[in-house]
Amino acid sequence: MSKLPSRLQCVSLWNLAIPGSHDTMGYDLDMESDILDPESLIPVSKLHCVRALIHKWATTQLDAGVRFFDMRVARKPDDPDPTRTFFYHGLYTHSDVETVLSTVSHWAAGHPTEVLLLALSHFRGMEDHHHQHLIDFITQLFGAKLVLVADQPTLRFCWDSGRHILVSYDHPANKNLQMWRKIPYFYGNTIVPSEVVTVLDKKLRTQTPINYFFVCGLNLTLPDGLGALKYLSKTLRSVTLEGLPSLLDWVNRQYPGPFNDHINIIASDFVNLLDFVSTVVQLNGKMPALLNK
Repeated sequence: MSKLPSRLQCVSLWNLAIPGSHDTMGYDLDMESDILDPESLIPVSKLHCVRALIHKWATTQLDAGVRFFDMRVARKPDDPDPTRTFFYHGLYTHSDVETVLSTVSHWAAGHPTEVLLLALSHFRGMEDHHHQHLIDFITQLFGAKLVLVADQPTLRFCWDSGRHILVSYDHPANKNLQMWRKIPYFYGNTIVPSEVVTVLDKKLRTQTPINYFFVCGLNLTLPDGLGALKYLSKTLRSVTLEGLPSLLDWVNRQYPGPFNDHINIIASDFVNLLDFVSTVVQLNGKMPALLNK
């Protein structure tokens, strides 16, 4: 982020183009855990071959230059630890939430000019005391590095204040002014790239938030029913690789900034494929020209 032009350092973060990772923690899936979603595959979750397919489908990478992380949280049934939670993407992760977030905090300490947006959501199997424990842990872990809800964050503000980790906690239990509300996530809910584009175009015309973050998800979604197995056997990676060029063509036509139909965070599965990250970041070069008109 420090390499962005100086003229963008005072632009609100929700007016910048930011690359994001959908279902970020997919790389750490526990092959021995039960399937949480898609629901159509839960009845066959005990079949190791199906779990292996989901592992391929879910693989993403954190260390690819993304700055927004979609993190789904769940509690494992019968976990003897009374407060421990895990991430999930079809399967539970090996690593618990506290371990992963501690790693993020360590990385952030060594990269003070990088602003991270962590979106925690879904919260499967959690009760109020689990939420309170996790909220307390997050506020203590990140401490003074948290971007507050009352802030109007820009890159310059984050650098000068030392606040460069923004946490969105999408649950009514979040009453903490250090954690933001839900970040809207627009996606096509389809396996067909052209239909994803149609949905995103409509969302940008009708539901683009003003002065707040939002995500356009390029991720493809498996169909309902056991027809999902058709795509798992092919691996969603190969399906995504086939569709990503047309989705990146759509990205290249977008503009960040305080305009109608503008984009903000763009998230994808398999963020290391093709030139996803650089394509999103380069959109920021379009904004100054439009502002100067």
